[in-house]
Amino acid sequence: MAVGAFGAHGLSAVLEANDRVATWETAVLYQLMHALAIWILAESRRPDRIAAWCFSIGILIFSGTLYVLCLTQIRWLGAITPIGGVLFLVGWGRLIFRKQASHSLTK
Repeated sequence: MAVGAFGAHGLSAVLEANDRVATWETAVLYQLMHALAIWILAESRRPDRIAAWCFSIGILIFSGTLYVLCLTQIRWLGAITPIGGVLFLVGWGRLIFRKQASHSLTK
């Protein structure tokens, strides 16, 4: 949340000049959602470390490249951003598959 507040207040002039306010907000939202997912995983009885790593690296790549893009306008970073998105999908898929597999074993 600090990143969002910093962007809204400390970087507002840069983000507006670069026309990247919405991009910054997207990066913050995805970072927040996946940080919360990591926290929930850490508190679970059987945390899925692979999913947590996918979320962590996904945050670094997805949100990180968007943050740098917003501040520097280095456009080729947009080609790297989807790698982070794929890692998010892999993490969620892992959790869904794991849940279904454990559920079918108990039947």
